[in-house]
Amino acid sequence: MADRDSLPLSMEVRARLAELELELSEGDITQKGYEKKRSKLLQAYLPHTHGAERRVPVTPSSSSSSSSRYQRRRSTGSRDERYRSDVHSEAVQAALERHGERKMAVLLPSKRRSLIGQTSMDTYTPPDSSSGSDAEGSLGRAGGVNVDSWINRALHGSPSTSSSSSSHSNSSVNAARLAETSMHSYGIGPMSHLSLKRRGLREMGVSTDNGFVIRHSTDYHSDRPWSSLDSEDSLSAPPDITSYTPDPAPFSVQRPQVAIITKAPPKYGNAELMETGDGVPVSSRVSAKIQQLVNTLKRPKRKPLREFFVEDFEELLEVQQPDPSLPHPEGVESTVIQGDELDRIKNCPASLEAALLRWGAIAPKAPCLTTTHGSAKQPYTLTYGKLWSRSLKLAYNLLHKLGSKQEPILHPGDRVALVYPNNDPAAFMVAFYGCLLAEVVPVPIEVPLTKKDAGSQQIGFLLGSCGVAVALTSDACHKGLLKNTSGDIMQFKGWPKLLWVLSDSRHLSKPPREYFPLIKDANNDTAYIEYKTCKDGSVLGITVTRMAMFTHCQTLTQTCGYTEAETIVNVLDFKKGIGLWHSVQTSVFNMLHVVSVPYALMKVNPLSWIQNIGKCKAKVACVKSRDLHWALMAHRDQTDTNMSSLRMLLIADGSNPWSISSCDAFLNVFQSMGLKSEVICPCAGSPEALTVAVRRPQESGCKPAGRGVLSMTNLSHGVIRVDTGEKLSVLTLQDVGTAMPGAMVCVIKPEGVPQVCKTDEIGEICVSSVATGMSYYGLMGMSKNTFEVSPVSSDGGLVTDCVFVRSGLLGFVGPCGMVFVSGSLEGLMQVGGRKHNADDIIATALAVEPMKFIYRGRTVVFSVTVLYDERIVLVAEQRPDSTEEESYQWMSRVLQAIDGIHQVGVYCLALVPANTLPKTPLGGIHLSETKQLFLEGALHPCSILMCPHSCITNLPKPRQKQPEVGPASVMVGNLVAGKRMAQASGRDLSNIDDNEQFLFLSEVLQWRAQTTPDHILYTLINSRGAVGSSLTCIQLHKKAEKIATLLYERGQLRDGDHVALVYPPGLDLIAAFYGCLYAGCIPITVRPPHPQNISTTLPTVKMILEVSRSVCAMTTQAISKLLKSKDASVAVDFKSWPLILETDDLPKRRCPLLYKPCDPDSLAYLDFSVSTTGMLAGVKMSHSGTSALCRSIKLQCELYPSREVAVCLDPYCGLGFVLWCLCSVYAGQQSVLISPMDLEVNPALWLQSVSHFKVRDTFCSYSVMELCTRSLSSLTDSLKARGMDLTRVRSCVVVAEERPRVSLTQSFCKLFKDVGLHPRAVSTAFGCRVNLAVCLQPHRLGKLAEQGTSGPDPTTVYVDMRALRHDRVRLVERGSPHSLPLMESGKVLPGVRIIIANPETKGPIGDSHLGEIWVHSPQSACGYFTVLGEENVRSDHFGARLSFGDTQTVWARTGYLGFLRRTDLTDANGERHDALYVVGALDEVMELRGMKYHPIDIEMSIIRAHRNITECAVFTWTNLLVVVVELDGSEQEALDLVPMVTNVVLEEHYLIVGVVVVVDTGVIPINSRGEKQRMHLRDGFLADQLDPIYVAYNM
Repeated sequence: MADRDSLPLSMEVRARLAELELELSEGDITQKGYEKKRSKLLQAYLPHTHGAERRVPVTPSSSSSSSSRYQRRRSTGSRDERYRSDVHSEAVQAALERHGERKMAVLLPSKRRSLIGQTSMDTYTPPDSSSGSDAEGSLGRAGGVNVDSWINRALHGSPSTSSSSSSHSNSSVNAARLAETSMHSYGIGPMSHLSLKRRGLREMGVSTDNGFVIRHSTDYHSDRPWSSLDSEDSLSAPPDITSYTPDPAPFSVQRPQVAIITKAPPKYGNAELMETGDGVPVSSRVSAKIQQLVNTLKRPKRKPLREFFVEDFEELLEVQQPDPSLPHPEGVESTVIQGDELDRIKNCPASLEAALLRWGAIAPKAPCLTTTHGSAKQPYTLTYGKLWSRSLKLAYNLLHKLGSKQEPILHPGDRVALVYPNNDPAAFMVAFYGCLLAEVVPVPIEVPLTKKDAGSQQIGFLLGSCGVAVALTSDACHKGLLKNTSGDIMQFKGWPKLLWVLSDSRHLSKPPREYFPLIKDANNDTAYIEYKTCKDGSVLGITVTRMAMFTHCQTLTQTCGYTEAETIVNVLDFKKGIGLWHSVQTSVFNMLHVVSVPYALMKVNPLSWIQNIGKCKAKVACVKSRDLHWALMAHRDQTDTNMSSLRMLLIADGSNPWSISSCDAFLNVFQSMGLKSEVICPCAGSPEALTVAVRRPQESGCKPAGRGVLSMTNLSHGVIRVDTGEKLSVLTLQDVGTAMPGAMVCVIKPEGVPQVCKTDEIGEICVSSVATGMSYYGLMGMSKNTFEVSPVSSDGGLVTDCVFVRSGLLGFVGPCGMVFVSGSLEGLMQVGGRKHNADDIIATALAVEPMKFIYRGRTVVFSVTVLYDERIVLVAEQRPDSTEEESYQWMSRVLQAIDGIHQVGVYCLALVPANTLPKTPLGGIHLSETKQLFLEGALHPCSILMCPHSCITNLPKPRQKQPEVGPASVMVGNLVAGKRMAQASGRDLSNIDDNEQFLFLSEVLQWRAQTTPDHILYTLINSRGAVGSSLTCIQLHKKAEKIATLLYERGQLRDGDHVALVYPPGLDLIAAFYGCLYAGCIPITVRPPHPQNISTTLPTVKMILEVSRSVCAMTTQAISKLLKSKDASVAVDFKSWPLILETDDLPKRRCPLLYKPCDPDSLAYLDFSVSTTGMLAGVKMSHSGTSALCRSIKLQCELYPSREVAVCLDPYCGLGFVLWCLCSVYAGQQSVLISPMDLEVNPALWLQSVSHFKVRDTFCSYSVMELCTRSLSSLTDSLKARGMDLTRVRSCVVVAEERPRVSLTQSFCKLFKDVGLHPRAVSTAFGCRVNLAVCLQPHRLGKLAEQGTSGPDPTTVYVDMRALRHDRVRLVERGSPHSLPLMESGKVLPGVRIIIANPETKGPIGDSHLGEIWVHSPQSACGYFTVLGEENVRSDHFGARLSFGDTQTVWARTGYLGFLRRTDLTDANGERHDALYVVGALDEVMELRGMKYHPIDIEMSIIRAHRNITECAVFTWTNLLVVVVELDGSEQEALDLVPMVTNVVLEEHYLIVGVVVVVDTGVIPINSRGEKQRMHLRDGFLADQLDPIYVAYNM
């Protein structure tokens, strides 16, 4: 392989190769592009070998041992010398070697293959040519050293045992391997990268080959890809390894054992199924990863901080006692350091304008500024004569040519923006001094390139607050600005309206001969405003007076030893900071010749500034450590380099602790070329304090340079401790010189009272001098705190009468008055009481072979506040050629290194695609914008690793469980332990109407057919809003008789046989039901299979028929054909179905004898449904219970034959079936039926029908309400225009078996208020499996409220969510922190008694205490129906008795937690109203860390976390919290949700999310009542059936 340095290359080719290597190191080109361009350049110089392929070497070799350490192959990682030190690199490797013996692997997230493809290398666009040039952007650019080879050997010495690149590895083998692997707290186990596939439910069958238990839901949605269910009580919970204290055993209400259908376990791909301890089949793909995560979290972490429980505001104010073992300062109180006396300069001008006038007059041809360009363009030199004449000309035009003579636009003291590019310092210099001569205040800013420039809006706010109305720019810059169609400059977001003025001479008028500006002495008027970007992204303007500017030039002249006609080379930004102070201001003060090297030239030729030093015999050079690093990378035996003329090399970012390595490395290489060690002069400065300190060029008699090796651990506590350098955690600092002439320096505590620090304590450096900033423009409060600081001693007395200015730099004053800087306040992060510098974290991360995976110069570290403490976030741009496994391996190593070096955990580590982070004008990463994107969930990372388990150590400690009312409590009357017993009851049932003499619904229908044969009972509305069909009393009676005849003749059925009714929502279902009653059969309503999802929904239908022991199924001809189709036969064999009867063609003759039950307590029908916990259960409803239920609803809702009621509910179970099929026959009202399925086609169907039929009472579900709210949110105006009027609606009842959804109800009322819906008309109902209707609150409006039995308006209370976790109810005010709104679930129905009982002790509970809702009513169900003959196993649900008090009454346990509260309202009987508040299902309560959580509370918080989350569900597995979110957006946004979900659950619920699953919209299963099937979802996740977009495992 040919070596480049041995080839006879021209200087042009060598320069081009150096440029290519620089672009590769900065990420501006890919490795492939680098090799291609390099091959093309070297092709002509390589020898040709016949028959062999020509190969171009990629790795340049060095020619000398002295430079080889800085000329390594770039693809393996060139290291930024400012962020590298041999000691620190060795420390990082030593920290990593602690875990080297362990097998390192990474728990990769599961990604969908489409997401993997979209983040592949082919889809990446190479970054643009801009790379970091300022302090933000240059964090971590590096030049390689010989220690890198050792780093690579150390990191690759223990290869991963995982074969993660293969997606077909055997997961069961991986699972077995995981059980044997001992992992570190950051090791995340070797799992294969698996893409989960969506699979439909296979054929339902019975198999005895294994004992796997799978339950199925009766309720399903058309697009659900799976429907297998597991009951929660069939899954054993492993011990909670995430808690600090052992949790008590969770309590639960026993639920019925329903029918068990066994079948062979499915196998998905190569993933084997394994069993948990209780025999539940779980896919090893998902569960093995979760089990591995559990094993990882079992590893002991660092000692946690003191735990606390935040419940009351007062506890927040409790001051934690400091740990006496922590390091603390022990030195004496530091003193104020006085700088040298400011010498008087002979013949010193009185101001900068006077200096310009002097040099322009006596030396007009003396060079002032030379701007270097590329080889194609000659350098341009601005003389002092031209500078004076052009500045004078500009000053005249600003004051006299803008506006009119009577009303000029500018006046002395006005602010003017200077907008000039970085390659045009001459135009900027003319504009700056033109403004000074005109006595206007220049405000230099960056050129806005696009409308979305990072930080551009904040710059606009600064211009607006400064009252800037004029912007100066050059002709070339003006042409490049964005313009609108009319050719004017586009208005940038947040910017004031500006008048753009071109400062080029050809655009200005020549001033008259007699015009001469008034040259004043330096005074306290504002000279210029320098902008500063704060940590939070806000932009402040620092005002500098003319006296401060003039004095600053004097101090720099004395410190740097400037003399007239010296030449200095400047590489810095000339618009602000050190570049402005030296190259624009001090240069004119001393008539210096400035050679400006623009950033664009530095990218092409990084040695250009060194070449200019030798060419111009420059005495001083102003650079950053970045420029030293670039020169090291581009250096290739430059024989013509001569730096002997240099007497001062000013390092502008010398205050960065990591710049010392760049200085040492640069000196090591260029010392042979005339560079002297004493000329390297680091300095420190800030916009507020200007120059803080500069190390003087070391001459004879001067103090030697200072250097100290400090313990980084002690520095994190703000304590200075000298270390030997042998420990892992050390930081080497160099001094930045002493105090400036005429200035005083002191170190004060950065927080609280400005007390001076001790000599061994880190604090904020403050400066007292005339040469400092004056204030933040327009911010007097902040200015006083920063620019008017009076340091005090420990006894509270003033140290000095002088006023100091805060510099924002952290450090201390060492021996001989030398100033040491350890960091800045902007980069300070306080985590767990310890302070860490962002630069230190970056340096550690960059010591872990990052060049293979990330771009060094595009790495940022910041902190976010989560759970009352700051958490560290590291974001970097990822190289497109790095694989996901490699990236996660690197991230895991970074976590280990940071934990080992800094003893702090990284909360989030995110890698984003190349060239996607927001950039500063000079190409660096914009820190605050990046942080804002992270907080908003708009960062779009391609890899992310959250570590909340490792970082969050201040979780609240659960309180001791409070003893509830037990048998030993004192009970006097209705008082329990001093409180009123929580019980309520509805009014008594009484005979009112004639039909109530009948005990059976079949008799009521026959009576109505005789008395009112033509009265319409049911009207069905089709999807177009028209009347599809209707049934009168006689029509329903005759059709039911014919169906009974069908069952007798064709079905040969006997009394008591079970018949499944498989009908779509409609009138056929009602007729079939009463036909079964006429025939004496037991009807079971079943939802028909969905034609478009037959393979998934048909097995569920078959399962219900088997569980209910149905001997016959009645249906329509269309559904019967569907059951016989080929697609259906694949799922369920048609021969396995029972007898199927089609009711389209009924017998002509009527039934000779109608069946009449002999016992009112006999079974009337079976009600099958799936609970929210995923349990399929059927309850038995007797004839007497059914009649009592209908009677109770009739009295509560005042239903009579003259009323019309609109019903839009699921007609297959619960209260929806009762209102759809039963109530109209019993009460006689006309029911307008709207199928919820039709709303998917026409969302406005329900409300249009209510408006068209002028219905006063309507019933719906939350799913219907949510569909209308979501689909009609923008159509209310058009609906109103089409005549929709809801003013007649007096009662809109939402039927649900859950906690009332307050936010959805309020949104619905607010949305349809414009079409006449009154908010008081909307109310709720509550029912459950044991009692289908417990509460129902029909509202009455206007005069109607004064009649009948209407109750008071529902009340909404606000309870403390934290108290609910401890089974307590604590009422708070609306808007209080952690407040949860709870709406009353309705008025108790007539004949119903309610009591709140302790679910464990079964004792009664006092008022406003949380407990289980128990019901006593004749309308309760008789019991659960099961095929196993174990009806008595769960009899406690229907035959519960109190442990004390009223022990004789038999109660039914609802399984729901809630509380009763007596209000001040009165009902129609004049009694005080007892409001029932349902909190949640007892079976759904998640007990984590000793506290109890309701899933709905966590889900509501998660939905608010990000705009792209449409729905979510939470459940637990192995005591890890799993969150499933539906993404409404592109798959590239999936990873944004992971930190948002983790943050919000931590903040609001004090829980750590273990797994975050991002899925498509519609994947979370929801039953017909709009309730989430969380256990169903859990089983689908564990069985690899969700096809998730992304699965993140939080560490």
